[in-house]
This record gives sequence, C-alpha cells and structure tokens, in this order.
Amino acid sequence: MGGIVEAIAQMVETRDPYTAGHQRRSADLARAIANEMGLSQEQVDGIRIAGLIHDLGKMYVPSEILSKPGRITDLEYSLIKTHPQAGYDILKNIGFPWPIAQIVLQHHERIDGSGYPFGLLGKDILIEAKVLAVGDVVEAIASHRPYRPSYGIDKAFEEISKNKGILYDSQIVDACLRLFNEKGYQLRPE
Repeated sequence: MGGIVEAIAQMVETRDPYTAGHQRRSADLARAIANEMGLSQEQVDGIRIAGLIHDLGKMYVPSEILSKPGRITDLEYSLIKTHPQAGYDILKNIGFPWPIAQIVLQHHERIDGSGYPFGLLGKDILIEAKVLAVGDVVEAIASHRPYRPSYGIDKAFEEISKNKGILYDSQIVDACLRLFNEKGYQLRPE
C-alpha cells in the first residue's frame, strides 16, 4: 500500500514540483494535527495517506496554469477547482482501508458551505477532510508558489484564526495553533 501511494505521489511530483513538496508538508502537518486532537490511529493514518496524494487531480490541470506566474483568470481557476473531483475519480476504485477518495474529494470544502466542489456544510464533511483542509491551507499560505512568494507562517495563522468556526473547524484550528505555539512544530523546509 505504501509503495502505491508513494508511486502516485511521485507521479504528481514529476508534473508539478511545487505540488510535490506541498503534499508532503500538508500530509505531515495534518497527521500532527490529527494526533494532537487525539483522533484514532486509523484516522491519523488515513489523513496522512490522503495528504500525500490530495492534489493528484491536478494532473488533469494544464501545467501552464499550475506554474503560471502572476494572477490566474476566472476560467483558469475554474479548471483548478476540478482537481478534487479528478483525484476522487482516479482513487475511488482503489480498496484503501480508509476513505482516501472521499477525503481527497472534500479537502477544499469549507464548514460554512463556501468550498468546492459541492459546497458541503461542516456536518457533511469528513473530519479527516476538515483536518487536511487546515494543513493544506497553512502549508499553502506559508510556502512559495510559482505565482507568489511565501506569505509566511504568521499570515497562515491569521487566515485560520480569522476563519475559525467559519471556514475551518474550531477544534482543528486550535490543535494546529497549539502544535506551532506550544509544541514547537515547524513546517519542513522546501
């Protein structure tokens, strides 16, 4: 199982080096958040595995868009927003012992219903996907992207704190902030 997941992650890395490091760092942070929250080992393992391949669907997004410097158009953004569904479609028939395809599908959903692809409300989103969403957002904001420099970890904290209980689950945000502020957690260097 680990070899399959690693192969999938490497496929994405080959196509988009920024996404590769992002997936690994997001997975590591999401795993740490899940442990901090006291989730079961089964859930922690599923979150880590899903995190390693959560952007698999970006293989269907033209690389010119993924690596485009500067702002993207509304059309380009609409193409990027298809990646959770594309990832789900690739993973849905693999017999993982965790709901990996569903976690990947839901990792851009937000608890107030403003996320995508379905606009699910918090009660309808898997806890694993909500944990991965926070890890994903923190890592993305804190890291360099082709279209912008890193905003830094403080901006990432500002985003999740400002939207705690609105976009992101409050317990998950609290666990994430505890990791960094009280337990010395750091994102791995790029």
